[in-house]
Amino acid sequence: MNDSNRYLEFFSTVVSETANLIALWMSVGFAHGVCNTDNFSLLSITIDYGPFGFMDSYDPNFVPNTSDDERRYKIGNQANVGLFNLSKLLQALKPLLDPRQKQLASQILEGYGERYHNRFTELFKTKLGLLGENEDDNYLIAFLLKLMEDTKADFTMTFRQLSEITEDQLKELHIPEEFWALQDLGKHKLFSEWVTMYLLRLNRNKGDSDTKRRTRMTTVNPRYVLRNWMAESAVQKADLNDFSEVRLLQQILQHPFQRQQAAEKAGYSLRPPAWAKDLKVSCSS
Repeated sequence: MNDSNRYLEFFSTVVSETANLIALWMSVGFAHGVCNTDNFSLLSITIDYGPFGFMDSYDPNFVPNTSDDERRYKIGNQANVGLFNLSKLLQALKPLLDPRQKQLASQILEGYGERYHNRFTELFKTKLGLLGENEDDNYLIAFLLKLMEDTKADFTMTFRQLSEITEDQLKELHIPEEFWALQDLGKHKLFSEWVTMYLLRLNRNKGDSDTKRRTRMTTVNPRYVLRNWMAESAVQKADLNDFSEVRLLQQILQHPFQRQQAAEKAGYSLRPPAWAKDLKVSCSS
């Protein structure tokens, strides 16, 4: 690396890794909650996420932080906030850059959106078990997310249950009762149209099989995430000096992709309880 370009190289790395980090957040339905510039890391790791939340029902307007009255940090705006924060970083670096480097840095920043979109698409293709390239993949992903938004389908379990259901069951639109998130999704009038598109796309996977697809998808789509209702249940017990659920969650979340008897018994893969909708968190939570 040319020593005179070290700040430029540094900025380029932070831009790329920030795009990657936020795409990863989106791939698991994670809302940071307080995406101020001082809560973003130059190492592109997740820090200072007090009022965070994993989405239950898919909603691009999901805001876990009740003190975010303007909904600035809603989950669907995280990528835009990342761009804003990077622009402030560039502003701080500009005194260290010559005119040519400033121009190059601006071009690097302009490329953030494409980097984010490419990583987002890559991650969601993996979540859907898609191999290779197809010009309709972005539409297939966007179509599914729209159906999920319209039906308020559970984000985590929709993708997990797509990982577990067989292609034959999907083809027949036979959704077993245990796949409750897919049953919710199936209420949409366009669900069968999406399934048809999805199955046609899976058939284009070279050297693939339904067993391989499901195995692959269950390694990237968690069955368990730390939902706020689970954390609240553990906190309530801990307040009574009962730390059993805290320890249970620690155990379960070390292996979120594996079906675990203790987690199933605790209801961690079931529909969230009705009272979960009333939970509110803030920066002091």
